[in-house]
Amino acid sequence: MSTRPARTRVALALTALLGSAALATLPATTASAAGEKVAVQYRTSASGATADQSEPWFKVRNTGSTTVQLSQVKIRYYFKADSANATYRFACSWAVRGCAGITGTFGTLAHPTATADRYLEIGFTSAAGTLAPGADTGDMQLRFYQSNWQTLRQSDDYSFSGTQTAYADWTKVTAQVAGSTVWGTAPEGNDPTDPTDPTDPTDPPGGGQTLFDDFSYTTHTDPALSAHGWSVRSNSGGPGVPGATWDPSKVTFVNQSGNTVMNMETSTAGTGGSTRHTEVLTQATKFKNGTYAARVKFSDTPKSGPDGDHIVQTFFTINDLKAPMADDYAEYDFEYLPNGGWGEPANILYTTSWETYNPDPWQAVNQHSESRTSFAGWHDLVVTIDNNAITYYVDGQHFGTHDAAYLPERPMSINFNQWLIDLNGQTSTTPRAYDQQVDYVLHVKDQVLTPAQVSAKISALRSAGTSFVDEVPAS
Repeated sequence: MSTRPARTRVALALTALLGSAALATLPATTASAAGEKVAVQYRTSASGATADQSEPWFKVRNTGSTTVQLSQVKIRYYFKADSANATYRFACSWAVRGCAGITGTFGTLAHPTATADRYLEIGFTSAAGTLAPGADTGDMQLRFYQSNWQTLRQSDDYSFSGTQTAYADWTKVTAQVAGSTVWGTAPEGNDPTDPTDPTDPTDPPGGGQTLFDDFSYTTHTDPALSAHGWSVRSNSGGPGVPGATWDPSKVTFVNQSGNTVMNMETSTAGTGGSTRHTEVLTQATKFKNGTYAARVKFSDTPKSGPDGDHIVQTFFTINDLKAPMADDYAEYDFEYLPNGGWGEPANILYTTSWETYNPDPWQAVNQHSESRTSFAGWHDLVVTIDNNAITYYVDGQHFGTHDAAYLPERPMSINFNQWLIDLNGQTSTTPRAYDQQVDYVLHVKDQVLTPAQVSAKISALRSAGTSFVDEVPAS
């Protein structure tokens, strides 16, 4: 399959100048006449004949002589529906110019072919900006999937190529500027001049705004830490050992093989007064549906002193309990207990989705999944929340799915903490200290990403030199 750009449409620019009967039968391309031209490069990160999601990634390059307003550009990717009544959803995993500036809608072809009866049309809002001559948009990592999440077949799709795993010009997608086709060849009989159906039930969900932080700070007093929306806890109170202190100075940033990670130390000498807990959380409670991810290092043993304390190492989201058993409370936890606790005799990892609770007398309404094995070391933790379920993953593997009854009603903060449940696991008064480390955190608003897509997004952010971004609007 050729990856060279089609040139046959260049002649269309002459229509405005010549009265040739041969040319008069072709559509006018006023954008080309004005010097506005674009080329589209394509690759896919889902190259199989079938997939959970099709992943067409694009770059748009200005090959003309004048600046192009991206809001005037439309790209069409053509595919064969998996059934006559199949419906689809669009999502943007990541884009150099921000997912908030990209739209995706679906339409039906007037003249179906053996390889295409639908199309995905990619557009841009004014937030996407402009392209100067010679410039390109950079990565647009896009995807679409069946609304019922059934496997889709893409090997019979007109615009798909499983061998296209690196960006190259791709003429099996079309591009328009200001309504005129300037790139690519549509399936026979389907020039992209018909408007997208504005009532299409598969119009894309909103969201896609991203929070990412790789914790490249110097100390807990680094002004950038607060400026980027983080709070290092110092106020007293639960959870944990009564009388313990939440100590900001125990949150440090260390270099590991050229990469900075956040280190949270919790220590004790066997008394409440000697116990130091640690917590880092977002100042804003603006996170709700979407994808949450973090790379966290759990520890089974202390870095110094005797082992055995009932310590909890966490990554979670939460909002405040306004009253006992209030039904708008929400909390979604990864909690690792290396030495047991809460009645468990040894290491266990919990994921828990909370509806509500009563602190006194204790009453909990939640759903949890657990694994009774060691999770010492680095782990990729992902939890996704949509309108149907809460789903947890550890190292790319499904860990648990919790019911819609536990979905959040209000936005939440994002938190990491390490604390002692009690002092019963180790009664010695010898000082000891435990470390939990965090490499990065990611949230993508209102979009469900697979663990593989999370990894790809992190890689792309880091390859672009991005150490922090927060596009998530205030709630």
